[in-house]
Amino acid sequence: MTYAPDAPQTPALGVSAIVSESLSLLLRNFVAVMLLATIPTLVALTVSGSLSGWEVALGISPPIFTGWADLIPFGVTIMVQLVAYGVSVALLVQLAYDAKLTRPVQIGRYVPAALAVALPIAILGLVSGVLMVLGLIALIVPGLWVYAVFSVMPAAVAIERLGFSGLGRSARLTKGYRWPIIGATILIGIMNGVVSAVAVFVVGLVAGALGTSGAALVLLALILAALSGVGYGLSAISTALIYARLREIKEGVSVRDIAAVFD
Repeated sequence: MTYAPDAPQTPALGVSAIVSESLSLLLRNFVAVMLLATIPTLVALTVSGSLSGWEVALGISPPIFTGWADLIPFGVTIMVQLVAYGVSVALLVQLAYDAKLTRPVQIGRYVPAALAVALPIAILGLVSGVLMVLGLIALIVPGLWVYAVFSVMPAAVAIERLGFSGLGRSARLTKGYRWPIIGATILIGIMNGVVSAVAVFVVGLVAGALGTSGAALVLLALILAALSGVGYGLSAISTALIYARLREIKEGVSVRDIAAVFD
């Protein structure tokens, strides 16, 4: 009697370890994370407030469309927000690897690399976001699956300078690990949902007490940007760690090797 050899075990992604380490890196580098996430968000809020009105930008009032002309500032606002997101993610991905390797955080070194990849990340983020929404319209699971497929695109673009090939690279890296990525996404999403709920509540509370003009606008923008920064920071760090783990599993590349591209 012959026995077939045991099939090789597929290495686990390690969802709990990734989520735990993401929180740890966020808390250990809280000031730097908040700075890198908050400044691009504030810039985007300023543009949004100027174009669409501050109450709309701060989420206090919904946008009002009276004609096609109103779609232009709305579209510009969305693009500015996406670029700000791209800059934040690219900055935070670099910080995540330095923090993981216990190297000094060097914000000045991160900026040129982040600006170089912000536009591709923004455009690809828009494309993957539309695909995810279409999946969510069909069913919740397909939407999450699409998100998992393209989840490490920002890190792939930031690290490998792939430009608009980032979606394909993400699809290849995440193959075979999309269910664990969905699990990590849900856990991170719950945490970010709590932060978002707190942000909406606090902004509404402060707006009700102080109004939405003058110094109150500055305070509201700072509160929203800071609280949003927590969510951006946690998401970006977890994305960086998932990307690094996938490359370690599939290509034998270490975090130190990945971080070396910025040296």
